[in-house]
Amino acid sequence: MTPQREALLVLEDGTVCRGKAFGAIGTTGGEICFNTGMTGYQEVFTDPSYYGQVLIMNNAHIGNYGVKEADVESDSIKIKGLIGRNLEELFSRRQAQGSLDQYLKDQGIVAIEGVDTRALVGGIRNKGAQNCIISSEILDPEVLKQKLAEIPNMDGLELASIVSTRVAYELGDPASPVRIAVLDFGVKRNILNCMTERGAFVKVFPAKASPDEIRAFGANGYFISNGPGDPAAMDYAIGTVRELLNDDKPTFGICMGHQLLALANDIPTFKMHHGHRGLNHPVKNLLTGRCEITTQNHGFGVDPEAVRKAEHIEITHVNLNDGSIEGIRVKGKPAFSVQYHPESTPGPHDSRYLFDDFVEMVRSYTGQQ
Repeated sequence: MTPQREALLVLEDGTVCRGKAFGAIGTTGGEICFNTGMTGYQEVFTDPSYYGQVLIMNNAHIGNYGVKEADVESDSIKIKGLIGRNLEELFSRRQAQGSLDQYLKDQGIVAIEGVDTRALVGGIRNKGAQNCIISSEILDPEVLKQKLAEIPNMDGLELASIVSTRVAYELGDPASPVRIAVLDFGVKRNILNCMTERGAFVKVFPAKASPDEIRAFGANGYFISNGPGDPAAMDYAIGTVRELLNDDKPTFGICMGHQLLALANDIPTFKMHHGHRGLNHPVKNLLTGRCEITTQNHGFGVDPEAVRKAEHIEITHVNLNDGSIEGIRVKGKPAFSVQYHPESTPGPHDSRYLFDDFVEMVRSYTGQQ
């Protein structure tokens, strides 16, 4: 291995960390966040919900099983930058097709390693979300602070239309009576897989597709996807969801889709202190009394007081760590959502029953048994 270049990480609160360059050489910035998962880093890096963020992977070693083409959730890496304690160029998995270092270089992703990630995460947990900048070409902290000031805050930022598909496309069996229209605000591939594996035929629509365009597909169910940015900045999406709810067809939302369903029902969202990102968040299903371990990735949440006061909304799931709202359903309509990621790639599959529930709702709507 050739000697690594020096790299700098500068946070909005003035923290400066020195480390070693990894991946592409350059400068990048965005909102800093952390994921506590020990595995599944490639799926995390390619999750469109992370667009605009610089990610700390909290496990001590990242990259040690390499990368594989099948382990992706979109067509490219979506994080803006990567921070790790030990980012590994050497890997042990026989099925891997390359190293993490080369993967990041090929996609132009700037990373820094040799950083005390435990201390960084502790600081974020105490001080909250903030922007940061990484550079392996500019090593003057004062210059980087100036560039950092130019990076927009995530609060109020609309990003979903950037990562959404530009052209509608279809997946699954066209002969299936289970026809689901997917509103793509940054949908993960395995969310779509979880529906087609259950016999659904799906059509994925661009973020700004009109209700009439979506209705023309003749769907008997609507899915509202995950995605990056501030949901409250997405007036176009809130309006579309609100109008589609008038069709009284089965509707399911995940993560940002959960927030948009709430906003369409006049429930506000808010920027969380530092968000939930990881593979081991305990959630209780209030309808069944059962608990599940969930995969999460979100920096915004649904206002708990507004949900509890809303007579037309029922809380279905709560987070057992902080009591935050993890699921709702609209009374009198076949519409429900969860804040977490039941497709769980990566993560445990405790919550995949939600796809069973949704597809069964669609089948019932079409008169199937």
